[in-house]
Order: sequence, then structure tokens, then C-alpha cells
Amino acid sequence: MLALFGIGRRALWAAAPMALLWPHGSAHAAFDLETLASRARALAAAPWRAPPPAIDARAAALSYDEYRDIRFRTEASWWRDAGLPYELQFFSVGRRFTHAVRLQEIVDGQERPLVLPPSAFNYGRAAPAFAAATTAQAAGFRIHTALNRKDYKDEVIVFLGASYFRAVGSGQHYGLSARALAVDTAGGAGPEEFPSFTAFWLERPAKDARSLTLYALLEGPRVTGAYRFELRPGTTTEVDVQARVFLRVGAQPPVTTLGIAPLTTMFLGGENQPHRLEGDPDFRPEVHDSDGLQIESADGEWLWRPLINPRHAFVTSFQMPRGVRGFGLMQRDRRFTSYEDPEARYDQRPSVWIVPRGDWGAGRVELLQFDTPDETNDNIAAYWVPAVYPKPGEPLAFAYTMRWQGDDLQRPPGAWVEQSRVGRSYEQPAPGEVQFNIDFAGPALAGEAPPEPVVNPGDNARVRVATVHPLPGEPTRWRLTLKIQRLDASKPTELRAFLRRGPDTLSETWTYAMPPR
Repeated sequence: MLALFGIGRRALWAAAPMALLWPHGSAHAAFDLETLASRARALAAAPWRAPPPAIDARAAALSYDEYRDIRFRTEASWWRDAGLPYELQFFSVGRRFTHAVRLQEIVDGQERPLVLPPSAFNYGRAAPAFAAATTAQAAGFRIHTALNRKDYKDEVIVFLGASYFRAVGSGQHYGLSARALAVDTAGGAGPEEFPSFTAFWLERPAKDARSLTLYALLEGPRVTGAYRFELRPGTTTEVDVQARVFLRVGAQPPVTTLGIAPLTTMFLGGENQPHRLEGDPDFRPEVHDSDGLQIESADGEWLWRPLINPRHAFVTSFQMPRGVRGFGLMQRDRRFTSYEDPEARYDQRPSVWIVPRGDWGAGRVELLQFDTPDETNDNIAAYWVPAVYPKPGEPLAFAYTMRWQGDDLQRPPGAWVEQSRVGRSYEQPAPGEVQFNIDFAGPALAGEAPPEPVVNPGDNARVRVATVHPLPGEPTRWRLTLKIQRLDASKPTELRAFLRRGPDTLSETWTYAMPPR
């Protein structure tokens, strides 16, 4: 089970530190986001102090298998005895998870400590490391509800490690992850910072509740924040996020890149980039949790950037001077035959579509891609970077809805890219020539008149061939065959293409970025 939540992945699943400020106030004031934001603001005015570990050296030295042997006892699930529609199960501290999160339950607007007895866990082979514990300490938790069957509560969302969380809708398998904030993921003066959720407040749901609300306090060396999450499980699971983020006063170096609504995923290989495992063929045609970045600008333009697995870190961005209506890392290819992996079921991994609530203003969607040798490492991150940051100690307020989608995923209304294939056929390519076969599909492509390709090769390529052909038996599917001549392989190349009829744009814009060799 734990392997599903990123154990063994890179620092993208860092263990969460704990440093809390608990002000003295009225016991009768109802807890809400503003209550938590005032605590986050106070923390931002003070210097960062790294908290000590919550476990001793023995628990921190647990082996991978020893830690995996720790099991939460399902009969101890929080809210089970009350017969509520949601239940909480927890992950123990240990191994890399050396810091516990502070847990509170909100009942009638009031905070109550959520304390777990040691009996909540079956520690298995790890029991000697926890023999002296008087309470169980949690590194994170998961929420269960009747997602796929009325008589069984499935896992729907998990919070574990730094500020990471991931969710699923009905019929989906865990795939990509989200987190609260990306700090200097690219372009910073130092290494990337991973602020952590150090405390959670979970509202006790009513017996007929169809949603669940929780709050989280974010802390890091240069940022603090208050977050409110409202979870609505379903075929598409939605999570409404409200946040107040503060840059820490006096923290150095200043934050260079502040990423909002960051998503993290894995792309090992696909139809645009076949892969091998240590030189050997992989029986799976494609291996990825997501296959592209989708964006809808405030101007109504739809963009699609296929993901790649580059040899080195490769950062690209889309400037949005008037804002963004939505963006997300999508798993468009839903066919089992594209993956041939009955265990991993990449065909059932979710897409996540981010919909801003309110005007986010100018900024950019940034995409970081770096190499991974196998599917155990996340190597893709995407997030929104606002054009203007708040002053230290002042709030950056934003809100958005996350849609964890399966087969019924967000697409452009007219036509979209189904696949991007890179490679030649029998014809010998010219030096520096690259061939793409891009399949477009959608209702806007219906009709006998062929669409016209519009291609912009940028300043580092020229177009040699751009032709459109209908695909057999599919009146709404057309293939663009594109051959470009790359002028300087030591520089990046960005290509753009879409389909139109006369003055009417029919499709989204396919935008492919080739890293320098």
C-alpha cells in the first residue's frame, strides 16, 4: 500500500517537519480559515526554527520492509464507531517520516485534539522501535468513503510527506500528486524548498454529509500558509482549495519562483518517446502517469504540450498576461493496449484539471521536466507562477478547484490532440530532420472539406512538409504529418500547430518543445 504513495521516490516526498504556534484566544470562537491564517501570519513574522525529530534513532533506522510492516488497524478508523460517511486511517512515523503532524478534530466549530492510542497500529517487525510509546504518532492520513460501492469505504485522498496529497475518483488508480506550494522548483538561488503541512484540522462530518472539510498549516524556511480543503468524492473527485500564503520576513535568499497549485507526475516514455530499461526492451509500449500539459488561457486559447523524458532538466513556460482559465497534467490515453500493464493500470490513472476561482491576474504556467531511468521517480512538475509576489508578511490569497478525472476528462470543445508520434518510416530523413505524426480528433473536424494545418516552427526550425489526411473510418479524426528541419540542435526548439477551415480555428494548439541535445 505505501508504495502507492511515493515511498522510494525522490525528495518530492520529503518527510514533514513540525513547528506550531498555538495562540491563546477565546475557546468559543469558531475555527475557520481566517483563524488559521492569523497563525500562519504570526509564524511568518518569526525566524524559521527547524523542529526536532519526533522519533528516536531506532525508529528512524527502520528498513524499508520493516516500515512497510506497520499497518493501521481498520477497526480503529476515526469516525467508524459513529457510523459517519467518512473515516480516517493513519500512517505511522518511522524511517524517512521522522516528524509527526499535529491532528485536531473540529466539532461544532471547536478544536479538539485527535489522539491515537498505540493500539491503533499493528507495528509488526517494527514493534521494538515503538515499545515505549504511550500514544501513536501519525506522519499522515488517508480518507475513506463509499466511492465505488455503497457497502465499502474506498480510499479517496491521502496526505503524506511534506505538503503532498493525491486523490482518485471512482474507478481510478493513484497516479500523479499535488502539493500546497512549489518553492524555487526551478530558477532559484539555492535548492528547491519543500514546505510541509505540520498540522491538520478535520471537521467532523454529519451523517448525511456529501463533502468533507479539512484545514492544514503550511510551514517552511521561507514560507507559511493556511489552507482549507473541501473534498467532494465521485466519478470525478473535486477538491476546493482556499489558501493564504505568507513569505517569511527576513528569510534569505528571497523566493525566486513561487508555484501555485503545483502538480507532480511521472513520464518514462510514450508514443512520442519509446523507452528502454537499462538497454533492454520494455514489454510495455508506454509508461506514464500523465501524457501532457493542457492549458486554457484567459483569451480562450487551448494549448497541449506532450510530455517528454529529457536527458537533463528542461524548463519551459507559457506566459499568460491576462490570466489563465485552467491548466492540468492529463492522462488522455485511456486505452489498456497503450500500456499493457495489468498491475499498474496506467490507463486508469487520473488527470487533474485546475480551475482558478477568482482572477489570478497575470503570470505563467511553468513546466519542469527532467530525466528518470524508471517509473519509480516523479520527473514532471507543473504550476502557476504569479507575476507579482506579496511583500514578506503580507498574504497571497488564492482559490481553485481540482478535478481528479478519469475517462470523462476535460478537453477543448472543438478538437484536440489524441497522440503525437515521433519517428520516420522507410524514407531516409535529411540531416537534422524530425518527423511528427499528430492525430487530431473532435466534433469540429466533421465534414468533407479537409482542415488546413497552420504551423509555426519558431526561430530554430523550418517546415519541410505539413500535410493533413483523414484517418480510416473516422470522420472526426485527421492526421497532421509534419517534417521539420532543426537548424541548431544545441538550442531548444519549440513548434506550434493547429487546424483551421478558412478563418475558423478548429483545434487546440499542439506545442512541442525539443530540448537541446
